[in-house]
Amino acid sequence: MKCSDSGIEFLKKEEGVRLQAYQDSIGVWTVGVGHTGKEVGAGMTITEDETDALLRADLETAEKCVNNCVAVPLTQNQFDALCSFVFNLGCASLRNSTLLKKLNSSDDEGASEEFKKWNHAGGRVLVGLTKRRMAESELFQTA
Repeated sequence: MKCSDSGIEFLKKEEGVRLQAYQDSIGVWTVGVGHTGKEVGAGMTITEDETDALLRADLETAEKCVNNCVAVPLTQNQFDALCSFVFNLGCASLRNSTLLKKLNSSDDEGASEEFKKWNHAGGRVLVGLTKRRMAESELFQTA
């Protein structure tokens, strides 16, 4: 599966779009739509086209992770929610999660609740992550 256009818009809303590099809540240099990497640093500026290209490339990693980890059929909204989760937290977080265990045992409701537990960064609960995980959970549950 691939992330849908509405999934990409969801991700842009949750991550935000920033053309100038900034440090996120735990000090990681970020640009575009949540793009991080060695090349991102203070003073870096990118265009809208570069933002879209970076997002598409970064999303391929999340899509591959979800496709490889999930052993049950998914709706498009479930896939998009999982891509947002992986985009933000990385593949290892999904691979080692109770969320995935519940999902792969066909416990969609239990899996949906697990999103909400991933609202910490730097050892503390963040309001923004709490809202994001709620939105992912709601998207996951939407038919």
